[in-house]
Amino acid sequence: MAVPHFRRFLAEATVAEQDPTHQLPSEQLFGLYLSWCTLNHQAPASEAEFRESMKHHRIHPSGTGLWRTGPAAMDYILNTYPALP
Repeated sequence: MAVPHFRRFLAEATVAEQDPTHQLPSEQLFGLYLSWCTLNHQAPASEAEFRESMKHHRIHPSGTGLWRTGPAAMDYILNTYPALP
């Protein structure tokens, strides 16, 4: 089953990135999605459903072509790296 709010997540929390050294791996994209869900009071889909939505939107797991942006990006960074000064 596809994630119903996936398109909104992409629009609000990601930007296109052509440089392959700055593209989010799919694991980090899922973490960003979880942060976005928390901030937007959305029930997160399972990782399997998320990956199905990636496939539906033609986002390749090994080269997403995306980078994080917006409030969800900040939330993700702060929760992933809590020891940052």
